[in-house]
Amino acid sequence: MKKILVIPRIKIQNANALSSPYTIGFPAMTAWLGSIHALQLRLNKIKKFKELKFDSVAVVNHKFNLHTHATGYDFSIISTSNPLKRDGKRPSTIEEARCHLTVSLVIEYSNIDQDDALEMIQKLDSILHQMKIASGDVLCFQKPSLMKVKTKQEVRKLTAKLMPGFCLIERHDLMQNSNKDSMDTLLDNLKNTSHCKKESDGDEEKIIWSKANRKEKGWIVPISTGFYGISDLAIVKHQRDTTTQHKFAESVVTLGEFVMPYRITNLDNMLWQYSADIDNNLYLCKQKEPFINNSQEN
Repeated sequence: MKKILVIPRIKIQNANALSSPYTIGFPAMTAWLGSIHALQLRLNKIKKFKELKFDSVAVVNHKFNLHTHATGYDFSIISTSNPLKRDGKRPSTIEEARCHLTVSLVIEYSNIDQDDALEMIQKLDSILHQMKIASGDVLCFQKPSLMKVKTKQEVRKLTAKLMPGFCLIERHDLMQNSNKDSMDTLLDNLKNTSHCKKESDGDEEKIIWSKANRKEKGWIVPISTGFYGISDLAIVKHQRDTTTQHKFAESVVTLGEFVMPYRITNLDNMLWQYSADIDNNLYLCKQKEPFINNSQEN
């Protein structure tokens, strides 16, 4: 049985949409798990919640607005140059992709009883409004609730609360089922392809285009799920924390899919948690159990 905390319809303003050095869109899973871990640490400072642990989290998107400007088929980032210099001029701009979004968070928790959990909910209103989630400001959210989930019927009851929305899941299986280079495999699953043929109609020839489609059915997207260490642990000159060793790292990008919550029958298919493979220098966010999409719907 899982103890679940649901924080529904959190409106977040100006969240970080630069999920990796080469992908822009929904915030990275590292941002969501990092925010939930920060929330746990704040609650741990309260004596009653000292042993509280947030074991995993699911993210369900209800609304997403990326800050871009469209000119024909070209899109550009809408960025700011704040603060101004002392002379009032605009500083050089490092483009930062931002977005407004509304999400629901499903958090698996442990180490506190029901009475303490009810008291924890009362603390969330003040704590969440003091925090950043995915580098964005929390504007508001609906009343949190607690659930105990064990049976499929209880899973359906939970997912019904998350509709309409789209739950982000990992589709790393699409990256593994290929003999191509990783980047080629990624792009191969994201590109839209269509075909054309000539058809004669009397003296005229027409070009007929087929409907654009992808290799796999579903809403497949690139997602950033962690980091790959590229250096040894060491103290780096001018690092912020002078007591903790530092390691340079690169983003790990794979494929994910947005699915409607009603298609989730096993809660572990939507819950993400930390997974560290120290021997291979991998620090990842992974689902507790992989979700395999066998649906034939678009």
